Amino acid sequence: MFKKILILFFEAVKVVAISLAIIIPVRYFLIQPFYVKGMSMESSFQDHEYLIIDEISYRFRPIARGEVIVFRYPLNPQEYFIKRVIGLPGESVQIKDSQVIIYNDQYPGGLVLSEPYLDKGTPTYSNSDDKISLGADEYFVLGDNRTASKDSRSFGAVNRSFITGRVFLRGWPFSRIAIFNQPVDYSDSK
Repeated sequence: MFKKILILFFEAVKVVAISLAIIIPVRYFLIQPFYVKGMSMESSFQDHEYLIIDEISYRFRPIARGEVIVFRYPLNPQEYFIKRVIGLPGESVQIKDSQVIIYNDQYPGGLVLSEPYLDKGTPTYSNSDDKISLGADEYFVLGDNRTASKDSRSFGAVNRSFITGRVFLRGWPFSRIAIFNQPVDYSDSK
């Protein structure tokens, strides 16, 4: 009887050890759960939604404009934010007349983003019409609910080292389950 209990105990320990050997690397290096708090990304992402964050893609490819990312808040790295990538390293971003304009080598005169993910009529305000130049590892991010979002307009560019990963899957609520594979195409810009 004691031998059966001992065998059962060792089997349970083995199952737990194998499970941890699989789960821990997946959790810390591949994907991470994220809980949306607040209205800054409405209507794309609602308060209390559960997301899965892909932490590995950016090790093999650059971050793309239009992708929704999770990052540590630059002014308090204990907090995590979810926002959309608008400006890429080396670019300049200007918010003028409620439009977001990107300046880079391809568009030296500026590209007005079409932003199809925004609710119709969503204004984009800024305290200044000045261009914001991004460094080699900096990204300009905005919430989709521009009037209720604390983003790069208030805390500045986000350094690459603060970025955890991109939103890959919305898992809850079941009625809004979705996979997010492709960044937004801005080729139809105004």
